[in-house]
Amino acid sequence: MTTQFSIKTFDELTSVDIYHILKARSQVFVVEQNCVYQDMDELDFDCLHLVAHQNEALVGYCRIVPPEYNRLRSNLSVSDNTQLNTAMSAIGRVLVLSEHRGQGIARQIMMQAIAHCRKKYGKKRPIIISAQSYLLSFYQSLGFVPEGDAYQIDGIEHVKMVLRVAKKTKVKKVSNDNTSTTVKVLSSLLFILVALFILGLLYLMI
Repeated sequence: MTTQFSIKTFDELTSVDIYHILKARSQVFVVEQNCVYQDMDELDFDCLHLVAHQNEALVGYCRIVPPEYNRLRSNLSVSDNTQLNTAMSAIGRVLVLSEHRGQGIARQIMMQAIAHCRKKYGKKRPIIISAQSYLLSFYQSLGFVPEGDAYQIDGIEHVKMVLRVAKKTKVKKVSNDNTSTTVKVLSSLLFILVALFILGLLYLMI
């Protein structure tokens, strides 16, 4: 089944969109995880909301927090990556409804969110998340790196993770001088072998 994605600001969401988003968040983060906490916060107004639909029904969701509104901060040293201490976007409230899991939708949602962050906020700007510990390997498979110790949020263990920008490795070009020298040496060897072969034939014919 084809999954379709849409990204909207809070003001672009319809009342029906908001209802289904909040219903899904409550279903997963409050009921399913048996965690009583205030899911709706003032941050929703400033976020981008990424929704995954199948046949126009919400099956997955996440929200993107712009750098200027993100409260999460990386604590890695500046020497490790000079970009890390700058303001960065965050991805949160990632969910897939239970009946739609196992289809790779969560990975698609994250790839869509990462691509949007890169496009909107800059390809060289890191992305940060506060991941539930049991999903550590999933986020690592997307390139996120854990940092610091685990911590509790509403009774659930989380780990801060950062997606850094992969450094490009420069490939050294072989200089033309080296190439021409190699060609000359090989040509000389070939000439010598051909000359020896001809001399050998002449010797046998005498």
